[in-house]
Amino acid sequence: MIYLDSAATSFQKPPSVLQAVENTLRHAASPGRGAYGAAMRAAATMLQMREDAAEFFRFPDPERIVMTMNATHALNLAIRSLISPGDRVVISGFEHNAVLRPLYAAGAEIIVVGRKLFDSSDLVAEFRKALGGAKAAVCTHVSNVFGYILPIDEISKLCEKQGVPLIIDASQSAGVLDLDCRQIKADFFAMPGHKSLLGVPGSGILLCNGDVSPLLYGGSGGDSINRDMPAYLPDRLEAGTQNAPAAAAMSAGIRYIRKVGRAVIEEHEKELMRHMSLLLQKQDEIEQFVSSEKNASGVLSFRARNRDCEEIAERLGEQGICVRSGLHCAPLAHESAGTLKTGTVRMSFSPFNTHAEVEKTASKLIKII
Repeated sequence: MIYLDSAATSFQKPPSVLQAVENTLRHAASPGRGAYGAAMRAAATMLQMREDAAEFFRFPDPERIVMTMNATHALNLAIRSLISPGDRVVISGFEHNAVLRPLYAAGAEIIVVGRKLFDSSDLVAEFRKALGGAKAAVCTHVSNVFGYILPIDEISKLCEKQGVPLIIDASQSAGVLDLDCRQIKADFFAMPGHKSLLGVPGSGILLCNGDVSPLLYGGSGGDSINRDMPAYLPDRLEAGTQNAPAAAAMSAGIRYIRKVGRAVIEEHEKELMRHMSLLLQKQDEIEQFVSSEKNASGVLSFRARNRDCEEIAERLGEQGICVRSGLHCAPLAHESAGTLKTGTVRMSFSPFNTHAEVEKTASKLIKII
């Protein structure tokens, strides 16, 4: 199997991640629910994950790193904490439904800016114009469809200057791009554990600089007499039993990335994307969505002029090549890029893919087309 769908979830895991999950399942119980050894080991696992993430992202306070079910859960927490019905919210033209749907549900007035693919200057200029009077802004760091790296540092500076709270969706950047929370200012950073952090599905974290309101209410392991959730983090947002095995996996994934080198992984994935693009560029039937600038990650979306995207993905899948097709839960991004009617086929690369896999995939794809 050639797995080229890491923007959805990282399928190949470092052995250390698998071992961390097994060790936690064998030796840890519920964190914060007892003073016996197994419970204390679970609590230590949760704390270690927060400390590893804080160090990796240069985030100042590990206790303000909240474990979530996924990035969608994290984004819902952030949006519900900031947005009330009628509030004006500025977003980029490349947001995922994990941003759009919570905003619609909250009754926000949504202002979409920066609809030009790979045009960072246009995005910054439009954000600058739109932020006046906004209650908040939400911006993805990288488009999950096109691999477009948005100018998040400049966006954060604009929001800080105008006093507009910012939520960053780091679903496609955390673990592969440099995300320095000392330099990039935001009220919230939301990210999954199962993508470039190489953890397991059903996990994520929310880095909280701003005030937060809980979505879930229940036991927190402490302050049990209080009828409200505790006022302090992370307990305020972590009702119920936390996923200690997933936290252990995230820690192991972060340590693996640090050992290999985040920048090494980033360049490897981009090089694979460029290699694939080069192999396909002479095919007149194929329309690629790529950038010659540095604002493209290790993701390549394309469509074929006389072939349905779903059919192409299915044919590749029959030959053991895993890609994603359709709208990728991001109709707004497709609307911005002019691909809403057709969707695209997306190839997204990981640290474990090789140039040999790129060449084999390109050869089979060209035969299908």
